[in-house]
This record gives sequence, C-alpha cells and structure tokens, in this order.
Amino acid sequence: MIGKESSLQNFNIKAFQKDLLEWYYANKRDLPWRKDQDPYRVWVSEIMLQQTKVDTVIPYFHNFLEKFPTVHALAAADEQEVLKAWEGLGYYSRARNLQHAVREVVEHYGGQVPDNPKELESLKGIGSYTKGAILSIAFNQPEPAVDGNVMRVFSRVLNIDDDIALPKTKKLFEAITREVISHEDPSSFNQAIMDLGATICTPKSPACLICPVQEYCQGYELGVEQQLPIKSKAKKNKKMPYAVLLIRNEQGEIAIEQRPDDGLLANLWQFPMVPIQEMSVELIENWFYAQYGMRINLGEKQADLKHVFSHLTWELNIFHAKLEHDTRKEEKIVFVTEDELNSYPFPVSHLKMREYL
Repeated sequence: MIGKESSLQNFNIKAFQKDLLEWYYANKRDLPWRKDQDPYRVWVSEIMLQQTKVDTVIPYFHNFLEKFPTVHALAAADEQEVLKAWEGLGYYSRARNLQHAVREVVEHYGGQVPDNPKELESLKGIGSYTKGAILSIAFNQPEPAVDGNVMRVFSRVLNIDDDIALPKTKKLFEAITREVISHEDPSSFNQAIMDLGATICTPKSPACLICPVQEYCQGYELGVEQQLPIKSKAKKNKKMPYAVLLIRNEQGEIAIEQRPDDGLLANLWQFPMVPIQEMSVELIENWFYAQYGMRINLGEKQADLKHVFSHLTWELNIFHAKLEHDTRKEEKIVFVTEDELNSYPFPVSHLKMREYL
C-alpha cells in the first residue's frame, strides 16, 4: 500500500484547497439540506443519500422534514409512519436506525445532536462517513467524510491504486483527507469534494478538461484517470425465485402480510410470497395451505418482475389468486381494501405490483 506520507509528497495542499474552494463557492449545487447547518437536517440528508441519487432524495427530504421537522418529532413518531415516509427509498434499515438513534439523542442528549466524535459514532447507524459529514458540515470541525466519491477523487489526484473495496484503503483515504482538509472551512471542503466527484470527477468519462484541480491531478497527468480507482468485484449475486400472490377474498379485499421485525425489509408489508424452485400450480396452492391454513385458487400469471438487492436478486412471478376456504389459526395475513393499501409501507418491488391488482 502507498503510505499517506509518500502520497502527499510534493503535493501543494494550500493551493489545492484554495482552487477547490473557490470553484465550490462559485458552483456549489443548490441542495435543500444546504440552506443552513442544522445538524438534524444534515444527518437526515446524509442517511438518505447513502446508496441513493441526489435527485431521488430531494422530494423525500422535503416530505420527511415536513412530517418530522425535529429530532423530538421523529423520536415520538410511530415506526410504520416513518417507514411509510421512507417508502420507495430502499435500504429501510437506514430509517429504523435513524429513528432509534434520534430517540437516543432525545433521551441522553436533551435533543441536541452531539458534536463529539465518540458520542456521535456510538449512535445506531452512524459510521465513520456519517460521523465525519455531520461534524464537518454541521459543526465545521476538520473531520474527514470519506465515501466512494472522495476515494475516487483522491485516488485519481494522488494516483493511488489500492483496492477501495478494502477497509484498510478507506483508512488510508481518511488519513489523507485529514491532512488535506481545510481547517478554515472544513464544511465547504468536504462538500466541495462530494460535488467534484458527483459532477466532474465522475466514475466514467470524468470531465478533466474543466476540473478546477486538474493541475494537481497525477492520474490525469499520467493518463490513468479512467483506470482509477481500483475496485475488486463484489461476490456473485444470488437469485431467489418467488411466486407473489395477489389474493382477493369474496369481498374483493386484498391479502397482505407484514415481514418479520428483523432482517431484509423488516416490518414492511408485502403481498404473500411463495419460494419456488419449480412452477407448479398445485405445489404453490399446497405450500400456501400448509403455511397459512388458507385454500386458494391460483389464477393467471400477470407478469414477471426482478428486484436486485446488493447481495441477491428476487425473481418475482406475479399471480392473481382467489381465496376459497379460510381455516387460519393465526392472523399472519390481513385483508384490506385497495384504498387501505395506501396507509401501509411497502418495498419498491411490491409497490410496482399494485398495477396488476
């Protein structure tokens, strides 16, 4: 691994800061969470922005802050209401962890988001990146906030070819950022690197010719900017086939069930899903009766959908079905009207299925 010292040898930190910040002050993106430095707003935006594009986040951010304008409002809210406000953003554990952490802030810190690194990182769902983003952006502390954007920028600027998928490489970039960050305006510096990575130093076809820090970029000078950063391939995605059943009872109501309270998509609602290896009508109907105590009549297949998670892919075969006989001992499944569906939080894949009802 290239060490921090050798990476920064002959690197003009002051000039780099000056050119980067001047560019940022003139060109910074107009984003709603930049209206002020309220730590709660910064926190919500950073959690939403993990694994989600900025354009997608903006309407969710407005809606979420309207519903839960303060830490106290979010702490007091019902979890289902929070999940409903998050519906469609994905990675729902982010929302649950955020609410859990906000309750800790209300209980232990009197509703004030802590500005101490150790206290902040002890809160659920706050890792080194989110901690650095809150401390720098909201509290103007010279803390690194290193994500994929930042590693991409610095791997090119400093010509570092260490694998960014490895935790030790992230530590290297945190050490480098700590050295390079502006102490006069750390809030703008970290946001400037983020904006540079999002708009100019992009993953593919970076706009090097208009880059404000091009003269410092070793990757550009050597013509290797397109090869950087180096990232090893993730594990192969596992495929899981399901039959998803849009079941109606005699009253025309639709069957839904709540997912378990831990694991993937915890506590969200869905249409019943049958794990399948082979597509036999009889097998699906029998499995469903054994699992739920409900006899159904499987109808026509409506569509196929794929939903890709980071580690697996759901292959979803959507069927209409009719409830024939109900001998349930447990109320795992509830029947609701189409209008009532709107008050339940669903994962994206199941939201898409509503057009087939």
